[in-house]
Amino acid sequence: MKKDIILGGVGGQGILTIAATIGTAALLEGLYLKQSEVHGMSQRGGDVQAHLRLSSNPIASDLIAAGKADMVISVEPMESLRYVNMLNKESGWLITSMNPFNNIPDYPAIEDLLKEIWKLPRYITIDAEKTAKEAGSVRAANIVILGASAPFIGLKYESLEQAIHNIFAKKGEDLINMNLKALKLGYDYAKKNQ
Repeated sequence: MKKDIILGGVGGQGILTIAATIGTAALLEGLYLKQSEVHGMSQRGGDVQAHLRLSSNPIASDLIAAGKADMVISVEPMESLRYVNMLNKESGWLITSMNPFNNIPDYPAIEDLLKEIWKLPRYITIDAEKTAKEAGSVRAANIVILGASAPFIGLKYESLEQAIHNIFAKKGEDLINMNLKALKLGYDYAKKNQ
C-alpha cells in the first residue's frame, strides 16, 4: 500500500486535524507515515498545505513530486486548484469543499472555480458546510471532507473512526459522535457520487 496525499486549505479550517486523523489511522494499521511541515501561513486566513505519505514500506522523503500525488484533499475550492499540478494525471483524485473562503478582494466566482474542478477526470465536490451542519456543527466541515476522501485513501473506515475517537477523546463523547456523523455523511456522499 502506498498513498501520497496533498492537503490544502486556509488556516483555521482544520487541515492539521485531517492530517492527524489520517496519520493516526495509518499508524493503527501498522503503516509507515511521513508528513511534511505545514507550509504557508497557518494563521486564520492564510493558505496552508502539507504533504502526507503512507506506505507499507519505509518512506525516504516527506515531500511529493509534482504529478505524483494520489490525492489532493482540500477544504477550500480555490486552494484545491492550487495543487492540481501535483496530481497523478492517470489516477489522482481531487476531493474538495464547494464552500469558498473569501479571504482576498478579487476572489474568483465560485462557479468558475467549480467549472475548472469539474473538468478533472476524478473529483468529489461537496457542500461541506451544509453537510457539517447536518452532523451538528459547521466546524466539522473538515471531517466531512475527510469522510468524502475515505473511499480513496486506502485505509479501513474503522481505522478512521478509531482515529477520531483517539484525537477527540479529551473533548467528550458529544464531539466524538458529531465528528463520526460528519465522517459518515461525507463518506456516504462520496460513495454515491464517485
